[in-house]
Amino acid sequence: MSIPKFKNIKIRPYKPGKSRIGKFKNIIKLSANESALGVSPKVKKLLLSKNLDFSKYPDSKSKELRKEISKFYRCDFNKIICGAGSDELIQIICQLYLNSKDEVVVPQYSFLMYRIYAKIIGAKVLFAKENNFKVSIDEIIKKVSKKTKIVFLANPNNPTGTYLNKTELIRLRKKLNKRILLVLDDAYFEYMENKDYISGLDIFKKKNNVIILRTFSKIYGLASLRIGWGYGPKKIIDAMYQIKPPFNVNKMAQLAAIESLKDKNFIRHSIKHNNFWAKKIHFFLKDFGIKTNKVSANFFLLNFDNCRFSANYVLKKLQSKGIILRSTKDGYNIKNKLRLTIGSTKENLKFIKVIKIIFGKK
Repeated sequence: MSIPKFKNIKIRPYKPGKSRIGKFKNIIKLSANESALGVSPKVKKLLLSKNLDFSKYPDSKSKELRKEISKFYRCDFNKIICGAGSDELIQIICQLYLNSKDEVVVPQYSFLMYRIYAKIIGAKVLFAKENNFKVSIDEIIKKVSKKTKIVFLANPNNPTGTYLNKTELIRLRKKLNKRILLVLDDAYFEYMENKDYISGLDIFKKKNNVIILRTFSKIYGLASLRIGWGYGPKKIIDAMYQIKPPFNVNKMAQLAAIESLKDKNFIRHSIKHNNFWAKKIHFFLKDFGIKTNKVSANFFLLNFDNCRFSANYVLKKLQSKGIILRSTKDGYNIKNKLRLTIGSTKENLKFIKVIKIIFGKK
């Protein structure tokens, strides 16, 4: 029996990190850079409310949430668009800008959805080499041609945990042709306490050729609700509204995001928790020959090149104890490395305990 013919899209689909291990019921998942502390108490209270009505469609333009975002970040309400995760906004940007004759430049090791959505459209994706897992401005510029339409960049970068400072970001924008759109993904900016770091929104809020992406999936803990937002020139945002799905952000996601922004204490507590454990784990791993990037976001890229055990060996041993890390071999093609998310106090203590067991240290 024949079926209607469809396009043969030659891409590797996104492969998320494991979330289950065979017999284990209570696994410790440190593979997806999720919130260590869950969600704000204000969100928990909202979820328990009996007055929520889900029989009507949500606000298609997320007006109340956008008002809260514009107030919280002191930015223009009319330049904000919300999406079902920042993933959807990446997809909309690619749909708006790209065709099969265009090119997109991304760092060698970068969030996989940039390349996936660009390739679905049919655009060519070029990879700029990195220097010791840090994004290289010069290498990006080398890849730029007359066909380049978009440069995607996460800062700090996932999965490497490295970042560009303010001077470097401004230099990149100046070196790029003005007609090229720079998409800066600020997914982990809340965790950044580094003195030379400034978010893309703070640097390029008034630029006409930069779009900033933000998410509620990380520090706010709303990953399951799929909610993110973008900020850019009004003409581009208006065009994105024209092609976005009509009710793309569900009502629960909009309400939870609003409550999240109101709870500044929860965010401060989350940042403090992350800084404490990131520093502790960073120095702890040194004793076992496991190198990491400097403390930046809520995750580390663990390098096993100078360790007596391989990344895969440690990965399997951790899984045998119910702990999941992200292998960077799949999708990113980074060999002998693992990505570790900073977890809760209980999760981090268990991780440390099991690492000691693996390496035979009491």
